[in-house]
Amino acid sequence: MPELPEVETVRQGLEHHLASRTIVRASALHPRVARRHLLGGADLCDRLTGRRCLGVERRGKYLWVPMEPRDDPEGEALVAHLGMSGQFRVTDQPLRGHGHLRFDALLDDGRWLSFLDQRTFGGLSWDVLSPDRLGLRVVPTTLRQIAPDPFEGGYDLDAVVSDIRRRRSEIKRVLLDQRVVSGIGNIYADEALWRAKVHPERSAHLMPAKAVVATLQAARDVMAEALGQGGTSFDALYVNVNGESGYFERSLAVYGREDLACRRCGAPIRRLHFMNRSSYVCQRCQRPPRRSPPP
Repeated sequence: MPELPEVETVRQGLEHHLASRTIVRASALHPRVARRHLLGGADLCDRLTGRRCLGVERRGKYLWVPMEPRDDPEGEALVAHLGMSGQFRVTDQPLRGHGHLRFDALLDDGRWLSFLDQRTFGGLSWDVLSPDRLGLRVVPTTLRQIAPDPFEGGYDLDAVVSDIRRRRSEIKRVLLDQRVVSGIGNIYADEALWRAKVHPERSAHLMPAKAVVATLQAARDVMAEALGQGGTSFDALYVNVNGESGYFERSLAVYGREDLACRRCGAPIRRLHFMNRSSYVCQRCQRPPRRSPPP
């Protein structure tokens, strides 16, 4: 699933093409693309038609396109989540022959905005804007509980550290909780924990503040580096709006490197099962937590 660097790469491309553009007409071409919009795809497209896009914003893994205000004083927006395989493309010609096309819209400059989604876990919806739960920023109402991500101006490192250290759960589980800090997914959690020399199964509430700070800083650093390389692409399911893949996978230290040598100490990378997914660790650099003896 695309994480913060991949979604930010898409946001930057969309911003370039959509800011100040008006949607001439829109079409929902698959029922699942608008399943989060309770009134259905036809209603979503009616709301988009004739609306001027004010830009493209992001929090964590979510995107939204604020629209020129019409009825709601706070504003309204098209909200998008890429799911596992969602792609936005901006092209000179419609992609109506593409087998994974789920939505498209004609812009007033003659270009086409298309949403492709092979696995159909992504989707689009319409929402009003309102202040988030911390009062830091106006966001779509459905995203009010999503925490700020490490690149937002309102991100409070000390508050996040305190929140994490109150949680009696594994540190990786906490990092993946988008209500604590948004944008970090499986790939960058593993990379951050490796950089900070923290095992993913360590209990968050037992970690010193210094170790939590190091982990969060490592997460921000690795995501910034990935963003500089266009994100991580393992296959053709993640591309930017021009159809190009990122190449940060070449720089990954642990994720997907089972049995290969740790780039720091040379020990083999191991794959663990965690939360119905895989975690990749160096058991030498990231010492496993001590297990309590059975009663």
